[in-house]
Amino acid sequence: MNRWIGKVAVVTGSSSGIGAAIAKDLAKAGLITVGLARRVERVEALKKEIPAQAAGRLHALKCDVSSEADIEATFRQIEKTFGGVDVLVNNAGIARSSNLLDQGNAADLRATLATNVTGLVLCSQAAYRSMIARSVDGHIIHINSVAGHGIPAIPKMNIYPASKYAVTAITETMRQELRDAGTKIKVTSVSPGGVQTEILGPLEIPQGMPVLEPEDISQAVLYALSTGPSVQVHEIIIKPIGEMH
Repeated sequence: MNRWIGKVAVVTGSSSGIGAAIAKDLAKAGLITVGLARRVERVEALKKEIPAQAAGRLHALKCDVSSEADIEATFRQIEKTFGGVDVLVNNAGIARSSNLLDQGNAADLRATLATNVTGLVLCSQAAYRSMIARSVDGHIIHINSVAGHGIPAIPKMNIYPASKYAVTAITETMRQELRDAGTKIKVTSVSPGGVQTEILGPLEIPQGMPVLEPEDISQAVLYALSTGPSVQVHEIIIKPIGEMH
C-alpha cells in the first residue's frame, strides 16, 4: 500500500456500512480520502472513530450520485481542492423492496438504476478523466454483489440483481477500454454476499442468514489496491461461511 500514501481516494456512499469502513481504512492506510454521501454529517462523524492523524486525512463532501449535476460539481471541487483522483471506490447503492412485476414501482426502478448503474459509470468517467489528465496509473473499484452473478432466493429484490449484473458487465467493459486505451489503470469488482448494513433493511432476509461485516469488504479493497502494477484483480467474491446462495 506504500505507493498510495498521500494519494487521493474517493469513496461514494461513505456515510455508513461498507463505504464508511472503506473510507476509514483508506485514511488509516495513508490516503487522502474523500467520502461522498448525501448525509455528509455522518461522514464527518467517522473522524471520531479513527486515530487523529488518519482523521486529518478524511474529508467529507455532499454528493448524490443519482444526480449528474451533483457528480460533475463534486468532482470539479475534488480537482480544485485535492488535485485529482487516484483511487475511486464506487460503493453507493440502494435497494427497494417490491416485486419486479408490481405496478406503480417505476420510481423505485429509476432510482435504483440511477444510483447503482448510471451514477457508478458517471463517477468512473470523472475519475478516469482525472487519471488520464495527470498520467496516473489509478484504480477504480466497484462494490458489486453476489447478486450480480446469480439471483438470490430472496423475495422482492426487484431490479437490484439486474443492476448488479450490469456492474459485472461494466467492469469487464471498462477493463477492455482501459487496455485498448493503452493505460495501466486497473478496475476491480468486489462482490460480497450479505453484509450487515442498512441496505438489508427493506429486504425480506431469511431469519438466521449468515452475514459479513463491512470491515470484511474493506479488507478486500485494501488487498486489491496492494497488488503490484502488473496484477489485475478482476473479481473478488466474498461469502460468509454458510451462505445459502
